[in-house]
Amino acid sequence: MPSTDLLLTFNTGSSTVKIGIFAIEDAKVRRLGKGMIDFRAEPLTFSVTEGPKTFDTPLEAELTDDLHAVIDETFALLSQHFDIGAVRAAGHRVVHGGDRFIEATVLDDAAIDAVDALTPLAPLHQPQALRFIRALKHLKPHLTQTASFDTAFHATQTDLVRRFAIPRALHDEGIKRYGFHGLSYKFIAGEVGRRLLSKPKIVAAHLGSGASLCALEKGASRDCSMGFSTLDGIPMATRPGWLDPGVILHLQQQKKQSVDQVEDMLYHRSGLLGVSDINADSRDLLEDGSPQAREALDLFTLRIAGEIGRMSVTLGGLDAIVFTAGIGEHQPQIRAAVLQHLSWLGLAIDERANAANGFTITTPASRITAHVIATDEEQIIAQEALSILGPG
Repeated sequence: MPSTDLLLTFNTGSSTVKIGIFAIEDAKVRRLGKGMIDFRAEPLTFSVTEGPKTFDTPLEAELTDDLHAVIDETFALLSQHFDIGAVRAAGHRVVHGGDRFIEATVLDDAAIDAVDALTPLAPLHQPQALRFIRALKHLKPHLTQTASFDTAFHATQTDLVRRFAIPRALHDEGIKRYGFHGLSYKFIAGEVGRRLLSKPKIVAAHLGSGASLCALEKGASRDCSMGFSTLDGIPMATRPGWLDPGVILHLQQQKKQSVDQVEDMLYHRSGLLGVSDINADSRDLLEDGSPQAREALDLFTLRIAGEIGRMSVTLGGLDAIVFTAGIGEHQPQIRAAVLQHLSWLGLAIDERANAANGFTITTPASRITAHVIATDEEQIIAQEALSILGPG
């Protein structure tokens, strides 16, 4: 076990939590391992990776709303692999920071209450993060906890980009475009700055179960496909992306569907799953090959390409495209289909590099380059937590 100080990160999704274990060395963080709990699995299992080895252990703890027993057992299992007594802080991914939180913050009681007050803006994700924050506070009340916000990275967008064409009073109340996946885009912006210095105007595509795109200019966010909520933008695994608001009115007024029914359809029965009526996973749809599966993927890639075009308007040009996250990093067919839609821009795919998930997947003759960069949200959470703690 390492003798150095440690930092933990909690990247909480709607049904999973990813835990990062980092060493603090020379005012920097270095990943030592990772863990994950998938709350949809039976039995509930904690998977922890240390170096090249992964250990899966069924949890005996009862899954309760407060997560006290789960956190207790999780820390006990982590202590078998890492010096948990050396943990100086825990950093959390929090989806929504509203207009109040535009940078990482210490989670004291007032901040936790403020994060809770933003729950109506992210009802699917915010409560999950708060469960872990409060459970950890119960287990280790004196441990410093920090929050890193997915919305914070997009605070550099102009008011014009963030505004909906709705009454000004509603905008002033906070109904505006916030943008999400900000921790991923912050990591990508850093990699872009390091590896693509001569290309200031970039569209990054975070393509996973949740998916979005971000317009980056010299590393700053200028636009994002997700707006007020994580439902917005391009189609996702089970979410529809852009949807005419008249559809919601029709479902409620003419079809007499309840708010709960519409919410379930929007979050859990749309996107790739809804169009294909087969599966939400693009890997399975690629293998399926049926007309419905093909149509779902065709719609997905068409909308991604269309959004890249829209963001080029925001940026006033386009130098490069970056693919990241599970689909973006590992599915050449999806990338190729997106770039094919954009061939009129002078994009030329290097098929061999794309098939190998190479860094540059366009040919030297391509007017706009396309790249694959692996993202690391936990690294950003850890770095931001350390910046708050200081090196002492």
